[in-house]
Amino acid sequence: MEYINISNTNMKASRIGFGGWPIGGSSWGGSDDNDSIKTIHAALGQGINLIDTAADYGMGHSEELIGQALKETGNRDKVLIAGKPGLDWKKGQVFRDGSKERITSEINDTLKRLQTDYLDVYIVHWPDPLVPVEETAEAMKELYDAGKIRAIGVSNFSVDQMEQFKKVSPIHVAEPPYNMFERDAEKQVIPYCIQNNITPFLYSSICRGLLSGKMTKDRKFNKGDMRKEQDPKFQEPQFSQYIATVEELKTFAKERFNRPIIDLAVRWVLDKSVTGIALRGVRHPDQLETLNRIDNWVLTEEDMQDIDKILNKYIKEPIGRPTFMAPPTKEQVHV
Repeated sequence: MEYINISNTNMKASRIGFGGWPIGGSSWGGSDDNDSIKTIHAALGQGINLIDTAADYGMGHSEELIGQALKETGNRDKVLIAGKPGLDWKKGQVFRDGSKERITSEINDTLKRLQTDYLDVYIVHWPDPLVPVEETAEAMKELYDAGKIRAIGVSNFSVDQMEQFKKVSPIHVAEPPYNMFERDAEKQVIPYCIQNNITPFLYSSICRGLLSGKMTKDRKFNKGDMRKEQDPKFQEPQFSQYIATVEELKTFAKERFNRPIIDLAVRWVLDKSVTGIALRGVRHPDQLETLNRIDNWVLTEEDMQDIDKILNKYIKEPIGRPTFMAPPTKEQVHV
């Protein structure tokens, strides 16, 4: 496992992080709690020391499972927990709330569910257009100064929004989506992170399973799985284009490196981002099989160019940033 220092902190994180959204049980067609806890134990056993979660993942359920798993292992001090405030929910409807009141109050519920008295990284989940960025930043800075959090991050923020945020509070981490199919972050956000000594946490590293190598065009999704219901990449005609791309990438990975495509996808994120951490959303122990195959090799510039040729060959109407995941504002849900 490769490790990297989180910018301007004394924390060293694994370059692959455990993504805690799927174990929350919502949006992904359900999950099994026993499997989830076993998966957390397995991830820690294989060298992952960073767990990324959020209060809204299963309305707190992801946090509860992580807290239970870490209590069982008894090694909280060896694990970095990244949480995310800035969303609220009522009657099952999640919406943005970046107000100072929400930010400073919800951390107490998060700490209780995680069975800890501090968070290593706290990342504003989404910018709230109804709340000044400076207000959100001030709330985060207060938590940081109080010792409740060890580092501050923002997720899904533009460069302009990060500039506003930095006038009030430091930023140690930025968390955009990034993978072979969703590359908007490499235009501005990742270069900004490199220039400003901010560590990128990169979510959707295998594009919600598309780059796992296990998905076919005949894949059946469970009820409630957001991919089939909301994600345009999983709907025709785009789905067939992405699956065709994956098939050729599988051949490329096998012939060039003698590796499965999932190894290629994660390695691509690590090498392309330079200093980034790839977050992997998992809910079964067997989904961690790739971890021991990620280090001790890199992609060359020629490899990157050949991958781009494959992408351009099949994907006629690329869909970049996964905007379908953006929660509505409080006004939009009338609460």
